[in-house]
Amino acid sequence: MTTDSEQLSFHDLGLNDKLLAAIEGMGYQTPTPIQANTIPYVLQGRDVLGQAQTGTGKTAAFALPLLHNMDLSGKEQLPQVLVLTPTRELAIQVAESFENLSKNITKLDVISIYGGQEYGRQIQALRRGVQVVVGTAGRIMDHMRKGTLKLDALKALVLDEADEMLRMGFIDDVKWVLSHTPEACQRLLFSATMPRDIIGIVNEYLREPCKVQIKTKTATAKTVHQRFLVVKGLSKLDALDRILEVEDTDGVMVFVKTKTSTMEVADGLKARGHLAVAINGDMQQNQREHIIDQLKSSKINILVATDVVARGLDVERISHVINYDLPQDNEAYIHRIGRTGRAGREGDAISLIYIKDMRQLRMLERVIRHTIEEMQLPSATAIIEKRVARFKHEVAEVIRHKDLSKFKALMQDFQVEYGAETEDMLAALALLAQGDKKLFIKEIQVQDQRNERRGRDDQDARGLRGKRTERDQRGFRSQNRGERDLDMSMRTYRIEVGRNDGIEPRNIVGAIANEAGINSRHIGHIKLFDKFSTVDLPADTPKQVIEHLKKVWVGGKKLDIKEDGR
Repeated sequence: MTTDSEQLSFHDLGLNDKLLAAIEGMGYQTPTPIQANTIPYVLQGRDVLGQAQTGTGKTAAFALPLLHNMDLSGKEQLPQVLVLTPTRELAIQVAESFENLSKNITKLDVISIYGGQEYGRQIQALRRGVQVVVGTAGRIMDHMRKGTLKLDALKALVLDEADEMLRMGFIDDVKWVLSHTPEACQRLLFSATMPRDIIGIVNEYLREPCKVQIKTKTATAKTVHQRFLVVKGLSKLDALDRILEVEDTDGVMVFVKTKTSTMEVADGLKARGHLAVAINGDMQQNQREHIIDQLKSSKINILVATDVVARGLDVERISHVINYDLPQDNEAYIHRIGRTGRAGREGDAISLIYIKDMRQLRMLERVIRHTIEEMQLPSATAIIEKRVARFKHEVAEVIRHKDLSKFKALMQDFQVEYGAETEDMLAALALLAQGDKKLFIKEIQVQDQRNERRGRDDQDARGLRGKRTERDQRGFRSQNRGERDLDMSMRTYRIEVGRNDGIEPRNIVGAIANEAGINSRHIGHIKLFDKFSTVDLPADTPKQVIEHLKKVWVGGKKLDIKEDGR
């Protein structure tokens, strides 16, 4: 199925008013290709096979129609929708999307279930009753086996990023869950690639699926320098202010998600001394044209806009594009940064993100086939240098072009009256002249939160690849072992789960990769014993990471990890 999403609105797709209001509140007006092509099929109750990259708006493509089809009239509180994801980060993200899209729907509850959480809290939520469950396959299986998760009333099952689940060695778990779902259950499978094992699942478990394949644009201009900044210790607005102070900018476009945000960010920038104006869909066309003319003529320097309003906008003087919020899909990112670096000129694109956005950013890099460079928050020293240089330039311009005779006489009188030294007078005038933006500022003290940065090497929880792992005492070695630095110093730790708890090495790898952010290729030998196991981790693993792992649950028990002293 191919639909021109540019000509559609969400109103054209047959969604109910409560969902449309939620969509509008989130600032989305035009469905992405995956949404335009998938939503009609899901509304019809058809099985769907979707091939699309992460960052194409895929979550809303299945969440919106499934929410529309949900029956909330009865007293039955059993789950109606189950979404399987490869990692806990994606489970949390998908659950949040369901919650945001269903904010106008009463009597609907969503829960995310994954390893590392205490069972008790999950069991209590399931007993209270939830309609949407999002989770990783291992923990979902645990609850199904315990009887705390019943799928008798399940209407739809979604396999999100199926190829990732295959790559991480979880495909047998996925098949087990599929085999225990009601026969009449609607099944949706989404995958960026279609390896043989995924095709096997499609053939075995999906009934005449409607196929949706979205080819995304992957080209970004080589003339655009792409960077990102992880914001912590201050607001995005303050981070943006610092960037604008030290970057050599001409015209700047700042992209945000919603119409409300355009006003908030523009007002915040103006309060910080920048010539910024918001532009959004609530404005009349003549207002928008006037603002764009002001940008072109340098009467304003910064335009804060949403994706929809910025479509087709062509202003040659745009030197920087700032992604204040990451866009809904990859094509929107490509469209955004295409506003700069035009006609062979160089441009800059900077994305402001939080740690939780790292996974989306890494997936974006894969789609555009380009590494986005990390930048650091501009230091106080860099800002001071810029402010002082601008101040000196302004003083020099005044000396060069203004008549200062009256002021010279004034200062001569002042010097006689107060007996002030010339240097003291100049320093006092400089202090008065600096205005609200002080020339000399203190460095922002940002705490080094290692547990935030631990996901930098990918929060994807990249686990096992390929074949099943060994289960005997000869131990387990990550199949990416060859990629690890062979000189890396390792330390052996004991964990209080073993064979008797029904765990396998892949469960341990998944938990450590998810919870500690340790890349799977840096996880060494794993040996399983009846009541405990041992695992080799890098010797420089921070103490706070080990302390955190002590509280992580696997196989119904806490790891209670400690250095092996047997």
